[in-house]
Amino acid sequence: MSRVMFEPRFSNEVAAMMVLSDTVFVMLLTHPFYATFTRKPIADASTTSQVMLCISCESPAEVDRMTDAAGAAGGKIGVLQESETKNGPMYGRDFEDPDRHRWAPMWMDPEFAEKGAHPVEEKATA
Repeated sequence: MSRVMFEPRFSNEVAAMMVLSDTVFVMLLTHPFYATFTRKPIADASTTSQVMLCISCESPAEVDRMTDAAGAAGGKIGVLQESETKNGPMYGRDFEDPDRHRWAPMWMDPEFAEKGAHPVEEKATA
């Protein structure tokens, strides 16, 4: 994954567009500006879980780089899980951004991914 960049044409004092890749863009909005897009109340992320944004990464090292960069920028690391698994077919970490939205960078071994659903998911649907 290339370095995350901000798109200046869609960034100002109320919004910021993050460019994660050639095909993935994320908009960050202030609460007052976001309120213009919905009639629903904005959830208080400090008391409710509203969303977990999972980002696929190319390697475990990329998971670490993204998570560590989030921590250095003011995010809170490790809010979803107590530990991470580095030797299994999946590796993920998590963090909350300063607005307490939850992000989960993760990597999955391509051979494991080819097999499809995780065994726990298979049992739940059987």
